[in-house]
Amino acid sequence: MKPAIKHLPEHAHTEKALLRHEADRSPMHSESWRVLRIQSEVVEGFESLRDLGPAVSVFGSARTSPEHPFYKKAQETGRLLSKAGFGVITGGGPGIMEAVNRGAHKAGSPSVGLNIELPFEQHANPYQSISLTNRYFFVRKLNFVKFALAFVYFPGGFGTFDEFFEVATLVQTGKIEPFPLILVGREFWTPFVEWMKNHLLAQNYISPDDPSLFIIVDKPEEVVALVKQAAKQAGIKVGKARPARG
Repeated sequence: MKPAIKHLPEHAHTEKALLRHEADRSPMHSESWRVLRIQSEVVEGFESLRDLGPAVSVFGSARTSPEHPFYKKAQETGRLLSKAGFGVITGGGPGIMEAVNRGAHKAGSPSVGLNIELPFEQHANPYQSISLTNRYFFVRKLNFVKFALAFVYFPGGFGTFDEFFEVATLVQTGKIEPFPLILVGREFWTPFVEWMKNHLLAQNYISPDDPSLFIIVDKPEEVVALVKQAAKQAGIKVGKARPARG
């Protein structure tokens, strides 16, 4: 086990304490106070983002360097979404998240970062006009979904795939509107989609229509076109880039 996981800083135990085994669970009064803390975190997100307007949640690796082609694509995607009148929502960290925030921030639209307390990799990038910090992953995920009309996925690791399957399940089960899931990077995503078709679909673990929940593209312009189409189908009016509101 990595030392970073073995010796987590104190704040990283917040969610672990909530989800600990029954035998190690805190006294009831501590659990009740924890619920109030969660409630305050939910309220803060709702109040901070309720006037955000049409926005797109974008996911991707925190390890992508500024020299990488996907960083540049992500930055251009943020810029084009901003010019089209959409805000962006990312995890607020480095890599792809920084690139998207950077592109949107410079173009003038709301650039949201939903930061999370982690023992490694996560540090807030400087391109956020609205910056929130969550203790709990599930509160962060709620904000990603509640305030977005489309979801964009650049190449990434566990976190990116977690968010992908989370949203795909919500769309598949009708818990949210059928907003598009856009996968950027044909070379990265095509083998994954083929695996889904050859194993999950072939063995009847998913429905024949499920692969149509997402689409693979390569260019930022394709992302923006799909987002515009989704907004139009949902009856959401989009104007020019809106000023960021902290």
